[in-house]
Amino acid sequence: MVILISKPVSGAPIRFDVTRFGADKTGRFGSTKAFLTSWALACRSTKPAEVYVPKGVFVVGYLLFKGPCKSFMRFTNAGTIKAPLNYANPTTINAWIRFNSVSGMSFTGGTIDGSGGRLWACKLNKGDCPLGSSSVQFSYCSKITTTRLTSINSPLFHFIIHSSEDVKMQATVIKAPSYSYNTDGIHIQASNRVEIIGASIQTGDDCISMGVGSTNIYVENVHCGPGHGISIGSLANRAVEEGVSNVTVKSVVFKETTSGFRIKSWARPSNGFVSNVLFQNAVMQNVRYPIKINQNYCPSRINCPTEGSGIKIKDISFNHISGTSTTRVAAYLDCSPTNPCRGISLMGIDLTYSDGQPALSYCKNAHGVASGSVNPPSCLIK
Repeated sequence: MVILISKPVSGAPIRFDVTRFGADKTGRFGSTKAFLTSWALACRSTKPAEVYVPKGVFVVGYLLFKGPCKSFMRFTNAGTIKAPLNYANPTTINAWIRFNSVSGMSFTGGTIDGSGGRLWACKLNKGDCPLGSSSVQFSYCSKITTTRLTSINSPLFHFIIHSSEDVKMQATVIKAPSYSYNTDGIHIQASNRVEIIGASIQTGDDCISMGVGSTNIYVENVHCGPGHGISIGSLANRAVEEGVSNVTVKSVVFKETTSGFRIKSWARPSNGFVSNVLFQNAVMQNVRYPIKINQNYCPSRINCPTEGSGIKIKDISFNHISGTSTTRVAAYLDCSPTNPCRGISLMGIDLTYSDGQPALSYCKNAHGVASGSVNPPSCLIK
């Protein structure tokens, strides 16, 4: 899949340096107003413009960067953009930094620090904690490229791509400790033509998650761990929801994650679907469930639905996957009794139990074929 991203015209853009508008690069004083002013002026420019964040630490509150803008935008960060330590609920937006209705923008470099430590500690202690917010969200955007972004310590998701198209993320670094609850690295939902090329992701949840309405997704060259792996779902949250289709994920290393490649849905009615998915060329290093389809998803194990998932899963390929599983069942395919999985393909699988013993497969309502060398042996129904 090739995404065409609009480019700025030749020549240097007009630069709007946030320090010109009062931003404090020492981190002692808030810089929210300066960031919003810089964006507003750049967005109104009829010539290509750049919001520039120089070296330093800039503490900002919730930022809503609104489009559409009159020309191509650049957002260049050479410093650290840091959330305040107060983790109170957001009031008007569910992300700390949100780009809304922007078409044609590059976002390059620097560190985004969500200051999530206090919220994680509250949740670990099972206190009366606020929800918190995700770090960066693109909503109703198009033709967006991010390059060399580093996101650390997000209270919730690090990056959200929502209702957007033609988004390309390159050379992304994401870091949060394994105990940080619900800190997905990159979450995609209701979006079309998204590329993630080159990423190192360490989180307390999914490295990459794809929710309802994710179509034409391409992911390549990712190092994932710790975390919960790369997931489609969870699905069947509603009776009526969009499907997930045309997904390619390749060249991934999973290290000590709870899952590798995973599709998950609740066991309740839905008109949703997952189709035409390729998981290819992956190395599993002590992964709990390297290959997993779970249509009885219920992480709390309390009041779990049992109606049978309405999600239709078909044409899913797992190709050339090797490494070690920390559970004996390395390929776990638990499909819906009311909508069995169809067209599952296993090819070139070489997974062993972590102590060197043979691994096993588990299949329920899973139809498909295996070809080439497949270890553990396939249990698919032809």
